[in-house]
Amino acid sequence: MKRLYLFDFDGTLTNKDTMFDFLQFSFPKNYTTAFIRFVPIFLLTKFKILKAEKAKQKFIAHFLKGKTKDEIEILSNNYFEYRKDSIFRKRALSYVKDLAHEENKYIVTASLDIWVKPFAKYLGVRLISTQAEFVNDVFTGNFATPNCNYKQKVARVIGEIQLSQFKEVYAFGDTNGDKFMLKLATNPHFKYFE
Repeated sequence: MKRLYLFDFDGTLTNKDTMFDFLQFSFPKNYTTAFIRFVPIFLLTKFKILKAEKAKQKFIAHFLKGKTKDEIEILSNNYFEYRKDSIFRKRALSYVKDLAHEENKYIVTASLDIWVKPFAKYLGVRLISTQAEFVNDVFTGNFATPNCNYKQKVARVIGEIQLSQFKEVYAFGDTNGDKFMLKLATNPHFKYFE
């Protein structure tokens, strides 16, 4: 019987939001100043005046726009090496490792592929995520795909996986951004690893 496993990343498998953590780790000298500058923009998203996707894209671009794929890969791998032993929820890590024999496991995340890839590889799972846009191997500061959250998670899953071939679909999430993905599942789990 074929089973499919869909895992949100930030807060579900991990104990923190990796976007802020990755940027703070990678740019310790100017992270705080940049964050303070962006507080008004983050507040606009809280009051639904600005789309969260736009604020997120601008914040990431502030640090990474103009960097090459190679430069970003080095940052991502350094972050992975630094965090891999402390970032995962213990129950989540154990659960995913117990699925080593299962072929169809995915992280489905709004986080950018650039820093989640090493973690997905480490866990032996495939990755569906928001993707960074590169032109001539240089990050433009834009996203190549819509932010992989809310209904977009479902659109991406349906677009990349033939759901009809699975008898059971297990989905794991921890926020409202995961609720549509959880509705896809025969076995939805909310805050399962906390």
